Amino acid sequence: MDSDDAQPITRESSALDLQREHDRRRRRRRSSVKSAETNERTSLLDAMGSYGRHSYTSMPGTPRPRLPRHHTGGTRTPRTQRPSRAPSFTQRLTKALSSYDLKHGGDGPLLEDRVWYDQFTSTDWINDAIKDAYRVKALRARRDIRGRIHSWLDGSQGWVLVAIIGFITACIAFFVDVTENVLFDWKSGYCTNGWYLSKKKCCLNNNANEICPLWNKWSQLITGSENPNQTVDYLVYILLTLILATASSLLTMTTRTVLPGALQITNVDEDLAGIGKQPASSKKAPAPPVSYYSAAGSGVAEVKVILSGFVLHGYLGLKTLVVKTFALILSVASGLSVGKEGPFVHIGTCVGNIACRLFDKYNHNDAKRREMLSASAASGVAVAFGAPIGGVLFSLEEVSYYFPAKTLFRTFFCCIVAALSLKFLNPYGTNKIVLFEVRYVTDWHIFELLIFVFLGIIGGIYGALFIKASKFWATSFRKIKIIKDHPVMELSIVAVATAVCSYWNKYARMAVSELLFELASPCSGNPSENSGLCPRPEDIPDTLVLLLVALALKSVFTVVTFGTKVPAGVYVPTMVIGGLMGHTVGLVVEYVYYLFPDSLIFASCGAASSPSQCVVPGVYALVCAGAVMCGVTRLSVTLAVILFELTGSLDHVLPFSLAVLVSKWTADAVEPLSIYDLLTDLNSYPYLDTKSKPVFSATLGDITPRLKPQRVIDISESSLVPASELRVKLHRLQSSGELDGGLPIVRDGVLVGLIPAPDLEFALDNLNSNEDELCMMSPRDEYGGIESDDEEGESVKDPTDFTPYIDPAPMALEKRSPMDLVWECFAKLGLRYLCVLNDGMFAGVVHKKTFVKYIKEIEAENHGH
Repeated sequence: MDSDDAQPITRESSALDLQREHDRRRRRRRSSVKSAETNERTSLLDAMGSYGRHSYTSMPGTPRPRLPRHHTGGTRTPRTQRPSRAPSFTQRLTKALSSYDLKHGGDGPLLEDRVWYDQFTSTDWINDAIKDAYRVKALRARRDIRGRIHSWLDGSQGWVLVAIIGFITACIAFFVDVTENVLFDWKSGYCTNGWYLSKKKCCLNNNANEICPLWNKWSQLITGSENPNQTVDYLVYILLTLILATASSLLTMTTRTVLPGALQITNVDEDLAGIGKQPASSKKAPAPPVSYYSAAGSGVAEVKVILSGFVLHGYLGLKTLVVKTFALILSVASGLSVGKEGPFVHIGTCVGNIACRLFDKYNHNDAKRREMLSASAASGVAVAFGAPIGGVLFSLEEVSYYFPAKTLFRTFFCCIVAALSLKFLNPYGTNKIVLFEVRYVTDWHIFELLIFVFLGIIGGIYGALFIKASKFWATSFRKIKIIKDHPVMELSIVAVATAVCSYWNKYARMAVSELLFELASPCSGNPSENSGLCPRPEDIPDTLVLLLVALALKSVFTVVTFGTKVPAGVYVPTMVIGGLMGHTVGLVVEYVYYLFPDSLIFASCGAASSPSQCVVPGVYALVCAGAVMCGVTRLSVTLAVILFELTGSLDHVLPFSLAVLVSKWTADAVEPLSIYDLLTDLNSYPYLDTKSKPVFSATLGDITPRLKPQRVIDISESSLVPASELRVKLHRLQSSGELDGGLPIVRDGVLVGLIPAPDLEFALDNLNSNEDELCMMSPRDEYGGIESDDEEGESVKDPTDFTPYIDPAPMALEKRSPMDLVWECFAKLGLRYLCVLNDGMFAGVVHKKTFVKYIKEIEAENHGH
């Protein structure tokens, strides 16, 4: 009996002795602790001198300075040894102000901005939401006039921010549109009236003449002759195409970032060559590092993943914005089969991310920032297609993961500001926001419904085949070692082939936006305005041949260009392909009308009507353009609204909607995944698709990993845990790839808290001594943290007190919980991990990535059956 009673007394005495020793060490370090701590009055540079951040190692050209982060003890965590991106200004500012409490000026378990997000981790939505709730509560606690003004200013920050984002996005779009027009026209000649003028502006006063005297061919300058030499012009065209495309690729390569193979990421851009690689986890040897280029591709898939809470450092940074803007101008001007509309989404999101630094509410809260990123992505679509409503729907349907009503209205306001700003800037001199905006005055006829359905079917089939062809090309040609190791050379080959083959076909040679406008425009009386797309009956067969050749060329070059290392969108190139298909069908129907005008099929046109009043090939072109784009991207309502805003025709909403509907059904039957869903799956992003919910037959316990002692912090004996033990546990957790995981804290088998791995590493790195410290790991409600007063009476936090970093109430479910409930928690709450209990006792942790992997396995089984 005596021995039994003595046991708890011994434990308590031991704990008190450890506490006294802890206090003595704290007093010895008091002055150093004070100098290391920051508050809201500390300057950013002083804070950085007190303690550093990660030692990120990136490829040459990373735009921000590297700030070393010193680890204590002999064991270094894996992240300090892996190459990644340098910390951004936002991250450094967040770190400097991380101990600021809005209400009390002290530290709180949920108030301080203690979390930063490392590369390829998931956002802690729950922590960010609760943190913002505390901020709002503190803001509204003041009832005086100053408090009300502060509250009003805080509420207006979102509106000011989206207005800034919309205006800056429009200015960038204006710069891109004007500059790429001039550079594109330079391939065919130059303006004698001003080298900086495009051909259209140079020949503004000579619309009626196909030959403009102010526009000279390069052969006239080189040979000194007044008559152009086609061979010289052809060679100059190829050379300039090669120069522009190569410059764009070289510029894109400056955004290269190397990722460690331990992340089990196959590839991180639109290069599909990673298909078929064996997962890194199944290899005995370490996986090779993977490179990605943040300025390459359209960026829509990555923006979609970022908005779901996945972190890609530097992907929305200032360097990416600048490089992508200039590289996009060069790639579009080179004449490659690429579009600028998709990259505008990425550029707009970059603008939104950078603008969020203006206000702490969005700068220091990752979940709040993503609300602004949803609006900025929508503004990119608004300026790309001149469709503000379509931009809102695009953000809602395609890229946004969390889209509350407040965000919906702000997104609409952002798109309106962007569209109005671009309207005033007038990039094309036509008072139109986009070049391919058209107007239809002729209504469609009942017999055309069958043709619209047919266009939807062929558009859906083509879109699905485009995805399959892109995969095939990436897994064959792009896996050749010399091509794989020299992406710039691959792009140069594609550029030369594009120039050589496209020069002799006037439709393939035209810019994609200009060609789409010509294809979709109704016929007018001026032959110089239609590029031969409104031929006489006897000329229709020749025009059909030219269109079919252009269709073949555009189809091939769009497939081989997709995935190259340049900014490249697929929206308008696929719409151009659809426009060529649709216009071809329209000319065939028009030719049939010429041959059989009295047929019963055309009875609804009326006997006295002209062919242009019965059949409008431009309508067919735009309907099929929407169908093909839907087949590739699987946008539905958004696309129908965008087509409506491009035409302004209420009469043609039904044909557009019908073709998009049929195209989506057809494409889903041939290829279930859109091009961006495919990229998300191939890149192994932990993206949980909330649009479709699988049928579960398991419970939470079936996917719960086996409980390992090294993955748990046990405080049953004492709440003071040696720092060396914490470092070992953190090292093992990160070595397994869970950079954003967490270590649960248990007492006698009961879950009492959880400390996230980034927070634990942050706390360990703030220890100011190389001694083996004892760290307080008990929830705050028991000890309240260890603080002392310095000579001036100010409160100083002990760096060995880890209680502010502990989540005292982690989300937990019983292991017998149905998987549908687990899906709701991860999908609707945005959890990073979920603790598992067995009859109230701790049983393990399920990470979001584990759950996503389980979902992918279910989908693979369903597809296999």
